[in-house]
Amino acid sequence: MTVSQMRAAEAAMFDSGIEEWALMQRAGQGAADWIMRIGAGGPVTVLCGPGHNGGDGYVAAAALKARGVAVRVVAPTPSKTELARHAASTFDGEVLEDARDTSGSVFVDALFGIGLSRPLSDDHRALLTVLHASHRHSVALDVPSGVDADTGDGPDDLPAFDLTLAFGAWKPAHFSGRALAKIGVARLVDIGIGDQGAAMQLASPAKIPPPAFDAHKYTRGLVAVVGGAMPGATLLAARAAALAGAGYVKWLSEHDHPGHPPDLVRVDGALDGALSDTRIGCVLIGPGLGRDDQAKQRLEAALACGKSLVLDADALHLLRPAMIDGREASNMILTPHEGELARLCDAFGVKGDTKRERALALAERIGCAVLAKGPDTILAHDGQIRFFRPASRWLSVAGSGDVLAGVASARLAATRDPLDAACEAVHLHSDAARWAGAGFTAAMLAEAVHPALANLT
Repeated sequence: MTVSQMRAAEAAMFDSGIEEWALMQRAGQGAADWIMRIGAGGPVTVLCGPGHNGGDGYVAAAALKARGVAVRVVAPTPSKTELARHAASTFDGEVLEDARDTSGSVFVDALFGIGLSRPLSDDHRALLTVLHASHRHSVALDVPSGVDADTGDGPDDLPAFDLTLAFGAWKPAHFSGRALAKIGVARLVDIGIGDQGAAMQLASPAKIPPPAFDAHKYTRGLVAVVGGAMPGATLLAARAAALAGAGYVKWLSEHDHPGHPPDLVRVDGALDGALSDTRIGCVLIGPGLGRDDQAKQRLEAALACGKSLVLDADALHLLRPAMIDGREASNMILTPHEGELARLCDAFGVKGDTKRERALALAERIGCAVLAKGPDTILAHDGQIRFFRPASRWLSVAGSGDVLAGVASARLAATRDPLDAACEAVHLHSDAARWAGAGFTAAMLAEAVHPALANLT
């Protein structure tokens, strides 16, 4: 939820008779459970602000002290609300006004959380930095102070936390935005807020079913990968598609390549004719396509064929409204990185202050699914947003996007559902990176799709 949605959900609970103090107790007690786990009973310092985030911190501090943990509170500013003052009164331990000579096992940031509507002051930023440096582990309550919960923006010099505890519901900043690296591991603390029907969700882990008993190569999904000026990229995407469960992969290319594997069928005839095959479940176009007039013609042919489509790389540079307006696009997935997303937004005349807003606006304008990839991958589809947990940073390698596009095309050919296909593709891609380990190439990543699929089946 956004901050305003969260406030509205809390207000509805209060109207139903649930006391605000009860929610604060649930948040603080839930935070204490996690802090105990990460600190293994070592000394804890809680930085409490003047508002409700500070109140959550005081409740957590009192719960930890009751469990025998050595805990102290740093409170540079007195509590300003009645509820926060009540929470502060429940903690009978040591309260300091500054962080001098303060160290320990766990530092807990309960300074501002989602309630801050202005930049951090220099004094507060310095206090966070000092306390973070003097403790072995760090935990932020709701979001690290200084991070905008709705946009994920925050100061570059904010320290990175080991664990961020979301109260009641995830916020966009837990999985997106410039400050995502500051969040660390994100975990949800249930405080009793049920499903509010929000349009944003964290994608559930993928579970990919095995082929049906009577499956054959066409029912499992025939993927047509459209080749172009640089055949190596399409070979990489085709390999990923095959290992992601496609029953049959065809390479529609006028050019051959020394790395052409024997199990990949190449079709070098007219593209229009090759795309007319009614058995094709999905067409992938973009990797290695090029950006000249011939590439544009091949893209137009793919758009006109009426099949499910995955558009990536060069296809996203060439795509213009005139190519797509009036066409049914609900069976299409676009896979732009940040720069490609910006170019598409310019081309289609859509705007947004955040990556989430831009992806959603573009998906609505075209009528397709937009898988905006990056360290904070976001899927926009039919007015809905799906967030994903951050994947291995080793995925930042040339060709990684080609592999993702190949995986997405295989899953779209199998499921015929852009939402399911895109979610499965992201999880497979992420799991493949885990199997590949550190320092892999895109070819190694494509091969790792095989054990990743087995792991998710």
